[in-house]
Amino acid sequence: MHRYLHRAVTPLAAVAAGLGLVAGTDARAAAPTRDDTGHPHWTAAWAASPQAPSTGFTPNWSQEGFSRQTVRQVVRVTEGGDRIRIRLSNAYGTSPLHLTGATVARAGAGAAVRPGSVRALTFGGSRSVSVPAHGELRSDAARLPLTSLEPVTVTLYFAGTTGPATFHAQGWTDTYRAAGDRRADTSGARFTEVTQSWYYLSGVEVAGNARPAHGGGIVLFGDSITDGFGSTPGADRRWSDALAERVGRPVLNAGIGGNLVLNDSAWYGERATARFRRDALDQPGVSTVVLLQGLNDIGFSEAEDQPTYKPAPVVPAAELIAGYRELIRQAHARGVEVVGATLLPLKGSDHWGPHSARVSDEVNHWIRTSGEFDAVVDLDRALADPADPDRLAPAYDHGDALHPNDAGYLRMAAEAAGVLSRSR
Repeated sequence: MHRYLHRAVTPLAAVAAGLGLVAGTDARAAAPTRDDTGHPHWTAAWAASPQAPSTGFTPNWSQEGFSRQTVRQVVRVTEGGDRIRIRLSNAYGTSPLHLTGATVARAGAGAAVRPGSVRALTFGGSRSVSVPAHGELRSDAARLPLTSLEPVTVTLYFAGTTGPATFHAQGWTDTYRAAGDRRADTSGARFTEVTQSWYYLSGVEVAGNARPAHGGGIVLFGDSITDGFGSTPGADRRWSDALAERVGRPVLNAGIGGNLVLNDSAWYGERATARFRRDALDQPGVSTVVLLQGLNDIGFSEAEDQPTYKPAPVVPAAELIAGYRELIRQAHARGVEVVGATLLPLKGSDHWGPHSARVSDEVNHWIRTSGEFDAVVDLDRALADPADPDRLAPAYDHGDALHPNDAGYLRMAAEAAGVLSRSR
C-alpha cells in the first residue's frame, strides 16, 4: 500500500577466541520450561517478514549488502523468558550467506547495549555459520533473561562480502552499521551509520517462562497499515505494539508495505497466499491470525501510473474473497483461527475510485456477514469519519487518507483486543 525455510545448517570454522563475550550456551543456565515431550517450549516473540533486496523509498543497505561490517538491530520482544534464539533468513539470496558471528544483548539507548548482557550466539555449536541460498536457520539457545515488551539487540558480523541482503524494508526503528567486528561493543559509539530496515533477521524466539496460559500467540498479517506506515518512527506505535501492550499475549507483525493478497511484487513481496505459511503459520506458539489486507489489490488499479504498483489488475470482490478463503483454509488446516478485519476507509486517497469504492463495500459486507472467519473486528466502522463514513476520521488520519496515525493504530488495537479477549 505504501508507495514507496528451515534448512540444514553448515557450520564453518569457529571464530578466534578472545572476543570478550559471554558464551551463549552456558551449561549452567537454568533449563527452559519444557513441553510434555521434554523439549523446551519455544514461543515466537518478534518477527519480520523477509523481502527481496530493493532500493525502496528510504535509504537502505539491501542491495549493497555488507563486507567487513557489523550490523546491530533493535527489536522489542512481546514475550519474556530466560532463553533466546534468533532466526536468520537468506530467502532471497542467490548464494550462501556466511555469517562470521552474532550476539544478542539487552538494549540500551540508540546502538548501545546494557553492560554485562552481551551473549555470543552459536549455530550447531559453532559461532560461524553458512545459511543456504533461499534458506533459513535458527541459532542455538542463549541464556538471557528478558521481560515482555523489552528491547533486545541482535548484532551480526560479516567478515566477508554478503552480496545483496534479504531484508524487511520498513522497520520504523533504527538499525546501525559499523566497520569491522563490533559484536562486543557496548557503547554503540562506533555504529555511525543508520537506516530503518531489518537485515537477515526474521524472528526472535524465547523459552523459559511457565507454559503460556494466555491462549497462544497472535500474528497480525497484512500490508503497510499492519507494517506501521504513518506511526511515529522509533516509538513502537504500530498497532501490533499497541495490541501487545493490551492483551498479554505474544503479538507478531507480518505486515509488508504494498503487499498484495493475489499477486507477487518485486517491490512489495510475495503474494499473501504464498507467504502466509512462512510468515504466519510457521511461527512457534501461534494460535490466532488477524487478517487485514486487500486495499492494495483493489486500489492499485485506481492510482496514477506508478511503476511500483505493478501488477495492478482490476480485482473484483469475488477474486479477493477467494484469496481470503485460501488463507482461512491454510490456517484451519494447521488449527489456527483467523479473525477477519474489515478494510479501512480510503476515500480521498490515491487508492480511491469508483471500482475500489464498490469493491471495498462488497468485501467488507462479506467479512461481516459470511461467517467464514472465526471472528470479525470491524476496523472500517471504528475508524470512519461519522460525517463521511467512506473516509478516515481526521483524528485517525496520518495525512494521506489511507494510513492511520498513532491514534488510529491505538484505536485499531483497542477494537481488536475486545474481539481477541473472547477468542481462544
